[in-house]
Amino acid sequence: MDQMGSIKDGAGKTEGAVPVIGHNWFKCRIALRSGRPYGVGMSSSTVPSSLGFGLFLPPFHPVEENPSLALERDAQLVEHVERMDFDEAWIGEHHSGGWEIISSPELFIAALAGRTSRIKLGAGVVSLPYHHPYMVAERAIQLSHHTKGRFILGLGPGALPSDAAMLGLDAPQLRPRTQQAASAVVRLLAGETVTEETDWYTLRDARVQLRPYQGKRVEVCAASVVSPSGAVLAGSHGLGLLSIGGTSQAGFSALAQNWSVTEKKAAEAKKSVHRKDWRVVGLMHIAPTREQAREDVKFGLDAWVKYFNEVAALPLVPSGSVESALDSMMDSGIVMVGDPDDATAHIRNLQEQTGGFGKLLLMGHNWANYENTRRSYELIARYVMPKFQHLNQGRSDSMEYVRARNPEFSGAAATAVAEAVQLHTSDDD
Repeated sequence: MDQMGSIKDGAGKTEGAVPVIGHNWFKCRIALRSGRPYGVGMSSSTVPSSLGFGLFLPPFHPVEENPSLALERDAQLVEHVERMDFDEAWIGEHHSGGWEIISSPELFIAALAGRTSRIKLGAGVVSLPYHHPYMVAERAIQLSHHTKGRFILGLGPGALPSDAAMLGLDAPQLRPRTQQAASAVVRLLAGETVTEETDWYTLRDARVQLRPYQGKRVEVCAASVVSPSGAVLAGSHGLGLLSIGGTSQAGFSALAQNWSVTEKKAAEAKKSVHRKDWRVVGLMHIAPTREQAREDVKFGLDAWVKYFNEVAALPLVPSGSVESALDSMMDSGIVMVGDPDDATAHIRNLQEQTGGFGKLLLMGHNWANYENTRRSYELIARYVMPKFQHLNQGRSDSMEYVRARNPEFSGAAATAVAEAVQLHTSDDD
């Protein structure tokens, strides 16, 4: 990319021996250079024709930062990706560990409602075992009004064991409670009257008093990491699937299998599920060159890895240098740090592995500083998203049409000029 922000062609690009995303990368890079349309060659007949993009914001903030300013930057980042034509922004729920400092995605989304106008806003996710299902449904409907129909409700068991421990919950309780509460939430959102009693909540003739904004349904997604429990929940109730597992090696490997479970459970329950409603979360940072991208992530990657290895109970890579950690994650396929062409190849690889999904949600990891993080999303919007959304097909077709007939058009123009000159000369005579 030159200083004006234009991507150089293949002859002008730096091709260093930098590790990329596994054995399928070369196949994807060739497909990229050949201009193969999105989805061509994939096995599934239900591959969405266009890929949407979003931001997945846990968020991650080192404990040295001012939390108020960090939250404000998160809000500004959502405003930025809306200007970049991203489709969605998802906000997490966490209560411990010091880094992931949004405890209520619903409150944050309510604050964003007046600062945004088009982008959809998702709770990613509401940790169901921590909440009464009636209150979850009520808040979802209210947010559908505040956002004018842009709210998406994500449901899951919670990510941090320390959150559950503070509430007196044991890990084996979380998934069964999620299944119980999700069923109640879905029925309440559909306008049903629900009566049921469990060992942790009671509903008696419970019904919501508001319908969602303009009578439209609130979209609901179930979170899936590694285990199939989220996929079972999505299929059993005909919900969207939110695959957060693409950010770990085990979850990355389970992506396609979990979608198969979703389809199987949906068929058993006589529900419909669609790949366009399947969202996959990915780890990515790009810059004009691979070398610059790798330099960018030195800002925050080491602290992020230490947080996961030492605090969040989710070791991602062995401890070591920033370079070795990055190489390890890139070799495993769960991370892409590179240029726009590398990002395009990485996404094609995800599509090949999964058979196709509807939206790619980019994890807000804060590996780079704020300015370079914003630039990464802008580069994705300018040079990666168009390849998956057919934005320039008509322009390319027009350019090739004119190129092929250039001699004809040039000749006609030259003839017209010559005739005009001859006519002028004749008039002077």
